[in-house]
Amino acid sequence: MNSINRNNGESNNGKSSIFDGLKQDLDLYFLGLSRLGSSKALTDKEEDEEEAPKELNTINSSGGFLVVAPDKLSVKYTSVNLHGHDVGVVQANKPAPVKRLLYYFEIYVKDAGAKGQIAIGFTNEGFKMRRQPGWEVNSCGYHGDDGLLYRGQGKGDAFGPTYTKGDMVGGGINYASQEFFFTKNGAIVGTVCKEKEMKGRLFPTIAVHSQNEEVHVNFGQKKFAFDLKEYEAQERLKQQMTIEKISLPPNISYGLVRSYLLHYGYEDTLNSFDLASKSTIPPIYIAQENGFDEQDIVYALNQRKTLRQLIRNGEIDAAISKLHNWYPQIVQDDKSATCFLLHCQKFIELVRVGALEEAVKYGRIELAKFFGLAGFDDLVQDCVALLAYERPQESSVGYLLEESQRDVVADTVNAMILSTNPNMKDMKGCLQSYLERLLRQLTACSLERRSANGDQGEAFHLHQVLTIGRDMKC
Repeated sequence: MNSINRNNGESNNGKSSIFDGLKQDLDLYFLGLSRLGSSKALTDKEEDEEEAPKELNTINSSGGFLVVAPDKLSVKYTSVNLHGHDVGVVQANKPAPVKRLLYYFEIYVKDAGAKGQIAIGFTNEGFKMRRQPGWEVNSCGYHGDDGLLYRGQGKGDAFGPTYTKGDMVGGGINYASQEFFFTKNGAIVGTVCKEKEMKGRLFPTIAVHSQNEEVHVNFGQKKFAFDLKEYEAQERLKQQMTIEKISLPPNISYGLVRSYLLHYGYEDTLNSFDLASKSTIPPIYIAQENGFDEQDIVYALNQRKTLRQLIRNGEIDAAISKLHNWYPQIVQDDKSATCFLLHCQKFIELVRVGALEEAVKYGRIELAKFFGLAGFDDLVQDCVALLAYERPQESSVGYLLEESQRDVVADTVNAMILSTNPNMKDMKGCLQSYLERLLRQLTACSLERRSANGDQGEAFHLHQVLTIGRDMKC
């Protein structure tokens, strides 16, 4: 500790100002992180929610050639087909959702009519409602009378069997592979690449083109003939197998896990991990040439472990006391974000055990000084709001009582201690472990890939990806 204090006192070489600047950056980072608990779950839910098609659009259709039933899920061609453009076309009331792996819908052919010129497919919002899907640009359609697939022109390509009365036919979009797929009576007919020219949202579309053709549509209100869940599972398995084919340096995963345990001060778990690594046959050798520098994150390991345990156990007074003894430079500013988060957590722990009078007294002394300060006020108000609820865990500020909030405070203290290391080579390493930085890169790459697909595909949530990977191996 003498070397740390000496370095902090050396104003002539600028190290004190560097520490102060870094301390402020770290404070702001973790102060922002502490707010995520109030909105993260809601944000994820809102991001994934999209209004899916539920019925047919009776306004935007070629109504002169078809009749839509009152339930808006059935259509019948009532005219006599005299011309090629006498098509009865109708889109769904909403475009196909894009924030998912797959979208799919089905039609049941109740009557094939005079010629069986029924089609299923996808069209964009500006599609001409007197043309079969696939006959115009920005559309794709699988036609029942000839089994051909049409993609933006009058000439079709050989694709699958014809379909007629009694058949159940489906159309879908695989956003991961950027393909359309079509089914007949519960079985895949085929897939076709989704043209990059097909821009914008696409609407599920059906067409009828000869007298008495009648079709019923299922947007998911009833069970599909096609096993969509199994198809989705197979698509996920393909992705997982592709990932597993990527070669990695030997034992890199062990190095990543070890760096994570070191970074966050999990000393006991680290010792058990090292012991388990040596006891395998053959023993696991963790190479150091993978870019890991343990010296930065071994620093103050035992003290960081002790403080993490205290904070995760809710013993905030003890944690503050040890910080004053071991790292006074971290808590010398009693209005820093680190001190603020510690005081907030102390207040939260008092509420947790029902010591409300003591919490009020503590708040008046320690939290009151942060009222009105930019960046602090909203979190202060959330803490104080805990007092207003008989069951605060179930309230809108209940996130403060979750274990994750203790972890944020523990992570803040851990990062601040790492920042005092005079030999720290990468100051950004105070914030996150190598493993977390790798996962951030994974997230960035996934979002970039989704952007390249026109923002189509599942919204990326890391915990879901990790859960899927685990389930695949079970």
